[in-house]
Amino acid sequence: MADQYAQYGEDSKPTETPAIRWEEPPEGPVVVLLDQTRLPAEEVELVCTDASTLVEAIRSLAVRGAPLLGVAGAYGVALAAVRGFDVDEAANALAGARPTAVNLAVGVRRAQAAHRAEYARSGDPEQAATAALTAARALHEEDAEASARMAERGLALLDELLPGGGYRILTHCNTGALVSGGEGTAFAVALAAHRTGQLRRLWVDETRPLLQGARLTAYEAARNGMAYTLLTDNAAGSLFAAGEVDAVLIGADRIAADGSVANKVGSYPLAVLARYHHVPFIVVAPTTTIDLDTPDGASIEVEQRPGHEVTELTAPQVPTMGAEAGGGIPVAPLGTQAYNPAFDITPPELVTAIVTEEGAVSPVTAEALAGLCARSRPVST
Repeated sequence: MADQYAQYGEDSKPTETPAIRWEEPPEGPVVVLLDQTRLPAEEVELVCTDASTLVEAIRSLAVRGAPLLGVAGAYGVALAAVRGFDVDEAANALAGARPTAVNLAVGVRRAQAAHRAEYARSGDPEQAATAALTAARALHEEDAEASARMAERGLALLDELLPGGGYRILTHCNTGALVSGGEGTAFAVALAAHRTGQLRRLWVDETRPLLQGARLTAYEAARNGMAYTLLTDNAAGSLFAAGEVDAVLIGADRIAADGSVANKVGSYPLAVLARYHHVPFIVVAPTTTIDLDTPDGASIEVEQRPGHEVTELTAPQVPTMGAEAGGGIPVAPLGTQAYNPAFDITPPELVTAIVTEEGAVSPVTAEALAGLCARSRPVST
């Protein structure tokens, strides 16, 4: 089998370009992103000087992943405040850039609330801007801490469900350091298993149509020296049938109050396959992804992406900021209509467990999730 085999030792740990950071060059503060549309061909950073540039980066998927979108949204509010733009206008544009990932709005509203509170107290725009930036930096740090705790708790759950190690884990989309202030959500659990010598194989779904698995998860797995194999999404069934999957680990963009999970399209079929083949299906996400105000899966707004993402192929090294249909290689007849939901909904009865930084719930019920959120650290949104 032509695939990637594990590498161990200190030398295998990569020096990574941060997925997002705040910088203050002489010409003024900026938010710097690792442009994920250009990976794995090249590592290119995108500099955002205002909230509108950041909104476009979010929509084009230059920055993506639920936890990191929350951090990006908070930094976007701070950027507007520091540079003297209308903070509420920027906040509304950022919060609406992608509708499904709840973390984006949570991050935006947290920084916005900090800005409003300080301005009401002091009446000083500079102090209010500093408060927004402080809130964004705190959220960034908290997300890194949550990532570490999720990795620890997820690995403990695997040890409980599958004693003996040697895990063969199937994952979908990308849930590593590219979506987080830390090392990710589901990917962080697999990475923890790798570092303790318990990961036998990471099966990586390519994740059509934008190939976040092929371009991003494989990129992160290779940089960490993990044993991984890439597969087409529709090959997962044969992998289950052959008994080659011990557990499925995915992230989430929004978890409804009843435990329904919105994640990258293709997650729900994996849950069905996992249930049929008696394989644990585990969702790893921070408590900020749990939205108790959304009662069930039917209430989650699923983002519909442009049809040309399905009818055309775009090479990752080609810049996509603001790209329209016609920028890629056609793979369907001209005029073909495409169905392109960015996410699908997995009902709670198909989810073995939800792992957060505050603990795991299994079985997944509304009561268990509400209790978990009640224990989590309160934040202002």
